[in-house]
Amino acid sequence: MSPAASRTAAVRRETSESAVELSLDLDGTGASEISTSVPFFDHLLTAFSKHSLTDLRVRASGDTHIDAHHTVEDVSIVLGQAIREALGDKAGISRYGDALVPLDEALAQAVVDISGRPYLVHSGEPAGFEHHLIGGHFTGSLVRHTFEAIAFHAGLTVHVRVLGGRDPHHIAEAEYKALARAFRQAKAIDPFVHGVPSTKGAL
Repeated sequence: MSPAASRTAAVRRETSESAVELSLDLDGTGASEISTSVPFFDHLLTAFSKHSLTDLRVRASGDTHIDAHHTVEDVSIVLGQAIREALGDKAGISRYGDALVPLDEALAQAVVDISGRPYLVHSGEPAGFEHHLIGGHFTGSLVRHTFEAIAFHAGLTVHVRVLGGRDPHHIAEAEYKALARAFRQAKAIDPFVHGVPSTKGAL
């Protein structure tokens, strides 16, 4: 893929637990239309779209009467798959991104490598964060779980650290915005990069 080629993707996934339709444009302006039936997750994905300058459209429904987990997980899987597809052969990309993002008292850092090697290192969330309900039925544990699904299916190496924070909403949103800003740098086309930015010749 040349740097001028369209970096878009559309993916659909349907299981007995959820149905997801997602499309994205990596070279967008951050426009989004998101409805996952999990309102706080919609909020996080909207932030990801805005701050990564990725146009994102998501329509999802699932068995949220049981738990938000299935729908959130499946949307994250599809988002990762779409990112991987849209990146194509990764020619001309910057590859690496690093961002430090505050939200009031919360502070999060994310580092992204579009490496082709899925890996997540995630640390620093305060004790009990994983049990906290945010926005009604989104548990704090789902933040890490979504990062795992996105990183695995997009082929990203991702490091996320929470450096401070008290309010669970602020912590989760700072983490997502940091990931978005780091991904924005990593996916950007660098005019000084010729071909794939790897000594192996492939990512």
